[in-house]
Amino acid sequence: MKDTILIVEDDRDIREVVTILLGKEGYNTLQAATGEKALEEISRNPDLIILDVMLPDLDGYEVCRRIRKVSLAPVLFLTAKGGVHEKTEGFEAGGDDYLVKPFFQEELMVRIRALLRRYEKYRGKEEIQPDVQYLEAGRFRVSTEFNEVLKDGEAVTMTDIEYKIFKLFVRYRNKIFSIQNIYESVWEKPYFYDANNTVMVHIRRLRMAIEDDPRHPVYIHTEWGRGYRFVSE
Repeated sequence: MKDTILIVEDDRDIREVVTILLGKEGYNTLQAATGEKALEEISRNPDLIILDVMLPDLDGYEVCRRIRKVSLAPVLFLTAKGGVHEKTEGFEAGGDDYLVKPFFQEELMVRIRALLRRYEKYRGKEEIQPDVQYLEAGRFRVSTEFNEVLKDGEAVTMTDIEYKIFKLFVRYRNKIFSIQNIYESVWEKPYFYDANNTVMVHIRRLRMAIEDDPRHPVYIHTEWGRGYRFVSE
């Protein structure tokens, strides 16, 4: 069955263009012109959400924060607001990627396919087979195949990006990773300067997920001028 994509966009023309484009690629689509409508459509379990920032009721960041309470489906912000501050707020809200209008159709499809590949690979604990391997590190147990992280036997909720960063850290504990190392390993794209902020936002969110006190991290250490490393107990 083809994936279902929720398009949240108040501009009817853009919404229709994206719908037609996705339909030609074989995707099922849902539409929402407001944030409240988008939150209603989340109950239909879309596989990916394309989310505008400027909506007539709730802004896209708030919509994303509410989505993250009930779904880990990837969120692609599609917006005219492309500054560093806007991107930071989008990632902190739980977004996975950011594409600035006007955009090339080919780039939109590349982003969508990449996000869906990651989501298909790591979602669904019901898909976990008995022979799935785990990495053990002190209080943590990390699946090598699916987005499953346990801390003291309790599931830790995190996005696919955060899971991939954490798995990288746990696999190579005590190794110092530069921001470039992390970006190229996790995003699988060439490093660029603005990626620094993207990585730091996700590290901050990862600390919020795994640390007892994120303000005083015990597991993910900052090595000033060098990067980050994971230290297990």
